[in-house]
Amino acid sequence: MSDASAATLRPTIVLALPKGRILKEIGPLLAAAGIVPETAFKDPEARQLRFTTNVAGFEIIRVRSFDVATFVAFGAAELGIAGSDVLMEFDYDEIYAPLDLRVGRCRLVVAEPERLASGDDPSRWSHVRVATKYPSLTRRHFAARGVQAECIKLNGAMELAPTLGLSRHIVDLVSTGQTLIANGLVEVERIAEVTSRLIVNRAAMKTRAAELEFWIERFGNAVDGQAAR
Repeated sequence: MSDASAATLRPTIVLALPKGRILKEIGPLLAAAGIVPETAFKDPEARQLRFTTNVAGFEIIRVRSFDVATFVAFGAAELGIAGSDVLMEFDYDEIYAPLDLRVGRCRLVVAEPERLASGDDPSRWSHVRVATKYPSLTRRHFAARGVQAECIKLNGAMELAPTLGLSRHIVDLVSTGQTLIANGLVEVERIAEVTSRLIVNRAAMKTRAAELEFWIERFGNAVDGQAAR
């Protein structure tokens, strides 16, 4: 079989990327790794979800941040970029996370109304009612402290929960903290620092090790290059 025929038969590598603001930070890393998506990828309003790149046999899909881990865990994508918050929430055994990309920095926190925080002591909590899109992670965090957490799953607008009496506390991502302030909330406990990670499907890593190790190294070099600037 010729080299050209072998290349035609080689399975495509799919990289799953999260929609939203993090794409702006990921862009320079893609370029530094030598990956240039087709023009439509740059349009955040595009309905297209799958994109070719300048690399033969290497495609990108753009999905919701929480779905990146699912696509990679179940083998629909060989590679992905996901926040460590997502990885902690789902804790998939099928995912290998070899590289911290040092982008998307934020923190996962517990927050409550400012008017209540001055008289509150988190170390004395025995039961909390929490609105969050991270119910599994939140329960594990509080269980480790011997606190029973009743979690109400929300996918957004977390800051409204205390205001409208849905819960006293929220667990959510915070970057600058301005959204909390604007909604009369304050951070009372920090759960984890969060960054974006390069993730790999473990089964693909076994069967396509050379190809995937190549891309892990390329992204690693890209991260080091960005840090050196």
